Amino acid sequence: MIYFDANASEILRDVARDAVLATLDAAGNPASIHQAGRAARRILEQARTQVAALVGSQPEDVILCSGGTEANATAIRALGAGRVILTGATEHPSVLAASPDAERLPVHANGTLDLPALEAALSRTPSALVCLMLANNETGVIHPVEQAARLCRAHGALLHVDAVQAAGRVPIDMARLGATTLALSAHKLGGPQGAGALITSPGLPIAPLIAGGGQERGRRGGTPALPAIAGFGAAAADGSGAAHLAILRDRLERAAIDHGAIVCGGGPRLPNTSCLGLPGVRSETQVIALDLAGIAVSAGSACSSGKISASHVLTAMGFSDLAGCAIRVSLPWNATAADVDFFMAAYGALADRLAHGAPVPISAA
Repeated sequence: MIYFDANASEILRDVARDAVLATLDAAGNPASIHQAGRAARRILEQARTQVAALVGSQPEDVILCSGGTEANATAIRALGAGRVILTGATEHPSVLAASPDAERLPVHANGTLDLPALEAALSRTPSALVCLMLANNETGVIHPVEQAARLCRAHGALLHVDAVQAAGRVPIDMARLGATTLALSAHKLGGPQGAGALITSPGLPIAPLIAGGGQERGRRGGTPALPAIAGFGAAAADGSGAAHLAILRDRLERAAIDHGAIVCGGGPRLPNTSCLGLPGVRSETQVIALDLAGIAVSAGSACSSGKISASHVLTAMGFSDLAGCAIRVSLPWNATAADVDFFMAAYGALADRLAHGAPVPISAA
């Protein structure tokens, strides 16, 4: 199987696997004061330091949690109380679900936030909470977060940034971004599933979404998932990045365009992500055909309970005709030129076949 669905869950990095396995034998609870507890605490705090370093933050401003969804929900509940919430129209489902009454801000045809629309909304609703992802999970488009942050500061607004897809793929400096809070997820950057973090600006008080025994300085209750968090820290410290994947992605896109595909999303993008629309061919048909060919891709977000539906991201970008006819190809950190060659051959064959209305073959299995 060629795995090209890294934006759903990245392939586990070797250093993260080693950290998880080493920590599974740690019997202590980090809250305990005996020797085993202190050893577990050292593992926890090392991971916290590694995660903080990934985004140029301080360890005391890292709230470790279960993943990006919890981090987003915590920030929105804590910061959005008493404020009007503004979200980008292409935000992740976890942000949209946590702010169902939010005003949705339009994006340009290339997928980037409409900054004049944000400024107009802030003029009407000062002291708002703005929720804006750093990089879109479906298209890889990178939003102008620094410019949005300047507008937020000018109008006394707070800014929560979902950096789940960007972390580990592009450099992140929280202070430079100007974010009030920032969400991360371990399994999107090559760590294990089940760990994430909400990074806060220095000294920012955060009311817990999950109350408990005072863990995370009273900001998130519950015994931490220590092996997952250790793997999170190791993946965050790996530092290999993904810039080299842009060459492979561009080769893949050129081949897809030659077979009638349309690349959705322009401007700055994540180096590993491509959203390919194939006019007239349903997304699920493409996903199934590629799966039968031995290639894993997805249609839109993986956070919709396995459902495939028209992409709200592409609809917001003005690609209504392609919203149900696009797939997301997201290269993992260890993708090779041979993997891309295999994909190009399979995609070309399916595009040529399906464009003429041929049925998808049924797997013998």
